[in-house]
Amino acid sequence: MTAVLPDLAAVSEQAVRAALGTVVDPELDEPITDLGFVRSVAVVGAGDGAHVEVHLRLPTSFCAPNFAWLMVSDAHDAVSAVPGVGRVVVELDDHHDSELINRGLAAGLGYQGTFGHEAEESLDELRATFTRKAHTAAMERAVTALLRLDPAVDVAALTLGDLPAGEPTTEALLRRRAVLGLPLDPGAPVLVEADGTRPAYDAAAHFLRRARSVRISVDGNAHFCRGLLTTRYPGSEADQTPRPEDRPLLPLEVRS
Repeated sequence: MTAVLPDLAAVSEQAVRAALGTVVDPELDEPITDLGFVRSVAVVGAGDGAHVEVHLRLPTSFCAPNFAWLMVSDAHDAVSAVPGVGRVVVELDDHHDSELINRGLAAGLGYQGTFGHEAEESLDELRATFTRKAHTAAMERAVTALLRLDPAVDVAALTLGDLPAGEPTTEALLRRRAVLGLPLDPGAPVLVEADGTRPAYDAAAHFLRRARSVRISVDGNAHFCRGLLTTRYPGSEADQTPRPEDRPLLPLEVRS
């Protein structure tokens, strides 16, 4: 049987950027491509596969090193998974730990091997914390979108089947629930903690208000960081994707 070799011509900048679009800033809950964090992508064909070099940038030089590491290492993994790609270099520019992060990633040392005693035991809990926050924000957005259509909705009794199918807010919530292993059947309640616990019926309004505070924090930080990036790198706004309309900065009042 003749081996099927990868089609090097198929490895394009567009394919690499699509892969980078799956990498999410853990705190802002937006793809790094939408945020404008991808500074450059270069693809060069080579004998053993395409060589890809990616440069990332962040809004400030002092962004938390653990957040920076997550994005850089996730970007490396995403690009490495593109069919036909051989050698991958992902570097973080203009960060106070750029040299350390870039050297550690290139050597395959991992987070703890790179930062030594300064590293937390694991980044798993950090990632889990922001996954839970992303779910909370997505849940609030989905409920808010429904309330805009019908303010009389009984929030406490909402199930997934009550949400409009195919809507961006609904789909985003389902994706977050899938990551957390939460039920996806139409009869499952919408308002749940990250562990699947449903709030008491008479506490639903308070629960939604707390979820709204989380969503406003996430969206506000994203809005702020986008502005910081364009201030630090004039012209980088051209690399940013406008925020979707389902992510308003102002809260919607919900009467209990």
